[in-house]
Amino acid sequence: MVEPILRLEQVKKYYGRNANITKAINGISISVKKGEFTAVMGSSGSGKTTLLNCIATIDNVTAGHIYIRGMDITELRESRLADFRRKNLGFIFQDFNLLDTLTVGENIALSQIIGRADPEAIDSRVQNIAEKLGIKDILDKFPYEISGGQKQRCACARALINEPALILADEPTGALDSRASRMLLEAMSAVNRKMNATILMVTHDPFCASFCGRILFLKDGRIFSEISRGDKSRKELFTEILDTLNLLGGDLENA
Repeated sequence: MVEPILRLEQVKKYYGRNANITKAINGISISVKKGEFTAVMGSSGSGKTTLLNCIATIDNVTAGHIYIRGMDITELRESRLADFRRKNLGFIFQDFNLLDTLTVGENIALSQIIGRADPEAIDSRVQNIAEKLGIKDILDKFPYEISGGQKQRCACARALINEPALILADEPTGALDSRASRMLLEAMSAVNRKMNATILMVTHDPFCASFCGRILFLKDGRIFSEISRGDKSRKELFTEILDTLNLLGGDLENA
């Protein structure tokens, strides 16, 4: 049996103490296989961002275990976490986090340059990923010279350059208009298919989630429901996502 890229066993994350404990994550067990494009949804306070932070090693779990490529990251010491993140995780944030003093190409290549990879190999990787994401023609431009959608595709390319085991995307379309959002999601879907990239994305947007092959819904720190695309069209999946969000209750604007 092939080991999943990501596996969580009864993960819990509590804040506070005694009578004032908040159970942000309350016993979540999931696994994500290589090549899956998975969304995590839920109302505000459901635990989805906390879950992503624990997987990203930004937060420590209160109990349970998280395995990435078979390694229990909850047992790693702080001295090893930075190296583990660099080699195994890619991040796409809502606010891009690009360096304005570097060109698009240099932003994409930065981690490879820091790692002292071969310059020719770096250039080849940058060109290849940029072509897949439709930004090959802007590699020499600076972030302040390009659109928000192009910035986010640059951030996506930067996340892919090290060929990480897992890409973690936190509301990647949150700062984009509808056209740029669609272009980014289509690009991420193409990368998922062509590079067999494994992506776990937190989103509040049903349209965004409809590009995924699997959607996990959280409520009160637990898995409430799960949907798989299967043979459904994206429109059918979108409708099913909306129906599940209605079952979850609460304000859909904060889902």
